Amino acid sequence: MRIDPSIAFDNMYKKGIKGTTDWTKYEITLKMSPEETQKIVVGGLLVGKGKMWLDNFTVTIDGKDIKGLKPLEKELLPADKDKDFDNGSEITIFSPNKNQIESLKTLGLIWGFLKYYHPNIAKGQYNWDYELFRILPQVLDSEDKKILDSILISWIESLGQFTRGKEIVVKASKIKIEPDLYWIQNSNFSDELISLLMQIKNAKRPKVHYYIGLHFGIGNPKFKNENAYSSMKYPDVGFRLLSLYRYWNIIQYYFPYKNLIEEDWKNVLEEFIPKFIDAKDETEYTLVVLELIGRVHDTHANVWGGNQVLNKHFGLRYAAAEITFIEGMPVVTGFYDENLGKETGLEIGDIISVINKQPVEEMISNKLKYTPASNYPTKLRDISTNLLRTNDSIINIEFIRDGIIESKTLKTFSSEEINVYAKFQFSDTCFKLINKDIAYINNGSLKREYLPTIWKEIQNTKGLIIDIRNYPSDFPLYELSCYLMPNKTPFVKFTKGSIATPGLFTFTKVIYSGKKNKDYYQGKVIILINEITQSSAEFHTMAYRVNLNSIVLGSTTAGADGNVSRFDLPGGIITMISGIGVYYPDGRETQRIGIVPDIEIKPTIQGIKEGRDELLEKAINLINEK
Repeated sequence: MRIDPSIAFDNMYKKGIKGTTDWTKYEITLKMSPEETQKIVVGGLLVGKGKMWLDNFTVTIDGKDIKGLKPLEKELLPADKDKDFDNGSEITIFSPNKNQIESLKTLGLIWGFLKYYHPNIAKGQYNWDYELFRILPQVLDSEDKKILDSILISWIESLGQFTRGKEIVVKASKIKIEPDLYWIQNSNFSDELISLLMQIKNAKRPKVHYYIGLHFGIGNPKFKNENAYSSMKYPDVGFRLLSLYRYWNIIQYYFPYKNLIEEDWKNVLEEFIPKFIDAKDETEYTLVVLELIGRVHDTHANVWGGNQVLNKHFGLRYAAAEITFIEGMPVVTGFYDENLGKETGLEIGDIISVINKQPVEEMISNKLKYTPASNYPTKLRDISTNLLRTNDSIINIEFIRDGIIESKTLKTFSSEEINVYAKFQFSDTCFKLINKDIAYINNGSLKREYLPTIWKEIQNTKGLIIDIRNYPSDFPLYELSCYLMPNKTPFVKFTKGSIATPGLFTFTKVIYSGKKNKDYYQGKVIILINEITQSSAEFHTMAYRVNLNSIVLGSTTAGADGNVSRFDLPGGIITMISGIGVYYPDGRETQRIGIVPDIEIKPTIQGIKEGRDELLEKAINLINEK
């Protein structure tokens, strides 16, 4: 029996149950923490060969059979009962002046710090969204820093008493990111306010937090009780500021790659305060959220869920031509529908130069801040799908073919008529023999269950190509690695955040792939990657490349690895972040950098015109080299 997350465990190992015995009664009793328990797992485990029978199986809680128990109703906390601002924040702000912006920045910093650090907020004693609306009018009316400090001190003191905690000591070698709390002492606060904030920093916090948890076994953050306020299509100014504060502080305390943002995140808070206040309608609000998300440089971070506001803004219709950036230029590389593609008159290899009288370079420049991604090639990957997008029934283009500029008018279609994500999806076989000496695996469609069968045809080849220019439909990493490696080999380690010390990220133990295998694969292993290789695909690449005979071939990947964590923003906006840090065993970064190939090679426009897969050709040549 196991009580999660990490509360109690017993597998009866110490009872020494083995061999053949008559029916015998066994019991496990574990102490459960009702406040912390998320899951109880029970079962029978047989180690080694033989048979095991179990009968008269019961589970009791406090001596009562679980079959007769009903789930307890969740006890409503004060945070759950507070409904005062369900219909609006009652906040009004028009064109904030410099002093108000500075005061709102201070409030955003302290509001978020208290949210994750104050023990009474952690216990659910306050609806922290609505407490923001209670303090905002006083902050906006404060005339100088001295008055503001006094307001904040009274507010913090009203939150109640707490106990001082014990200092948590973490080995320096395990720390990747320390909490960014230097602003407490560097913001010209009064001595009294600084002292109060430092007391909260060192407070004893409960293990279970009302607003934040860590997913069991993985460690990525679980954002709890973050109301989406979905009925507010255009949230009022108070809720828009709440959206900014919520997002900014989630990044501040629970984004594992905050150190890679490359600018002072506190300056971003100040910059976006007037932008969120001034957003005059639903579209402007959603766009400024998208712009803010783009500043964290994480391909996992975007506005997700098929947001209708953004869809309508960017266009609900698409031309039939599939565009990919080749040699830095938007090139026709296929068609979402072959018949509709023929009607366009375009050919593979045509370079799109102007769209609706706007040069493509200008369009790219305008779209960059609304295209969140970890690196520039991945931004171009995502922009390519949106170039020939409009709300009109036609789109006018100029393109270059064989050095000659031509123009055309293209019909457009809804996403129900064409599949604009077809190039990211693979339905063909996961395995083939290119010839008797070279095997090919498409990691995007490979299933773990296929491996024992297909390996019989792979094991004696002199080269294996693993194509990861896709996203895995399964998780064959560990099974395939066992065939590739002679021994278990370290390939990755993670960082995860902390409930006790928000903003702290520490390394976990190194993870291994492969196992001891004297019959491991002896041939060359060529791994193909590009900007489509993202997240789980990057993780698979890291595991396969530790093979002694591997070569990673292609171009830099999407640079967004690690399990994702979802949360909502006011107005029903759905977003996510990479929730854990992913690193090589020696601590080297993967986020934003991506998986750097051993040999860089990219498709060429000429190769596209000729219908060649130049990466695959290079892989075959490498295998054939002596």
